[in-house]
This record gives sequence, structure tokens and C-alpha cells, in this order.
Amino acid sequence: MKKILVADDEAAIRSLLKEFLEMEQYLVYTAKNGMEAMEGLKYQPDLIILDVNMPDMDGYTVCEKIRSYVDCPILFLTARTQEQDRVNGFRAGGDDYIVKPFGMDEMLARVEAHLRREERKTSNSSVYLTKDLTVDFSGRQVLVEGKDAGLTRTEFSIVELLITNSSRVFEKEHIYERVRGYDGEGDASIIAEHIRRIRQKIDKKSKHIETVWGVGYKWIG
Repeated sequence: MKKILVADDEAAIRSLLKEFLEMEQYLVYTAKNGMEAMEGLKYQPDLIILDVNMPDMDGYTVCEKIRSYVDCPILFLTARTQEQDRVNGFRAGGDDYIVKPFGMDEMLARVEAHLRREERKTSNSSVYLTKDLTVDFSGRQVLVEGKDAGLTRTEFSIVELLITNSSRVFEKEHIYERVRGYDGEGDASIIAEHIRRIRQKIDKKSKHIETVWGVGYKWIG
């Protein structure tokens, strides 16, 4: 099932596109602003539908920020009709431009055409972005405000496990088994020390890992 990320600040449009595309057997994720659109990359979408006029960060800016990590088709949605607007969209890295109001048949045709045309590796879109944090899963690197956080191999594996299972609580023993394996040397209690070091390296401004007392840890973004 192909995955589509729909980012639009209008709830009615998000709902309409989600319902329609799901009827066509697509798995649809939605975002109401630019930051949510960037965070939605963790789902590794096969195609992104991106509204130009969104609060906090417009579609052009979002596209420019994610294009170096994302190789899937990006379709802009906008009410703007000037040629320069289209030029700006293509220069930002967009693949297509759909003017509001649009017909659902046209939207579906464009989506299908781009998905047929673009056979791209999902590993290139394996990235998680927040305002201050970039996690490149394929490159196994974490950047804080653009600078390498210097995570060790084990620390990165813990971050990867928590992000890809966002909001799920993991016991220390489970983290140890998933990251180090049953045959790994050491004690599950060392996970607490790894978590402490990870926090020192990445929690510069935002809290990313939450301790669930008596249980374990979870990623909160």
C-alpha cells in the first residue's frame, strides 16, 4: 500500500483528500502545518501533497528543507495562479502544481502518474525532522541545529528504536534486547546510562525522551 502525506492548514481539505485517497487504497497521513509535515517524513511517504499557504512555514520553505532528504514526488496545492508562483514551486523542488479548487479525478490522475513514473528508494526519505533535530536513518546520524550530535552506534540504535515507535513505552530490558541482542554483554541497567548520555547530546532545547517512572522510556518528539 502506497503512503501519501497530505499537508494543508484547512481541515476540510485534509479530510476530503484523506477520505478520497483511502478509498483508492492509499495509506494517508495528514499534517496541518509545516512542522507537522516535516515530522510526517518519519512515515516514509511515497508521495507528498503540500499546501503552499500554511502557518509557521509555507510549502515552498518546507519543500526546500526536506528535498535533500526526500526523493519522493512533491505536489503543491495552492490558490495562486501566477506563472512566478509555479516557477517558485519548481525551484523549491516540487514536481507538480495543482491549483485550488481542483477536481478529485484530476488529483487522483496526477497522483497515479507520479507514482508510476517515480520508482524511488524509500531509504532516501528515511529522515525525522523537528525544529532543532534531524535524524538521518540511512546515514545513521543525528544533527542538533545542524551540527553532528556525536551519538555512538548504540545510542543511535536506541534513538532509532524510540522514534520509529513514537509514543510507545519501552522497558529497559526490551530496549537492551532490541538494541544489543540477547547475547549482548552487560546489563539492561546500562540503558539508563545510554539514555542519560543521549539526553546530554540532543536535548539542547526540546525534550525528546520521556521517562515513564517504573516502566521505561518513550519518544515524545
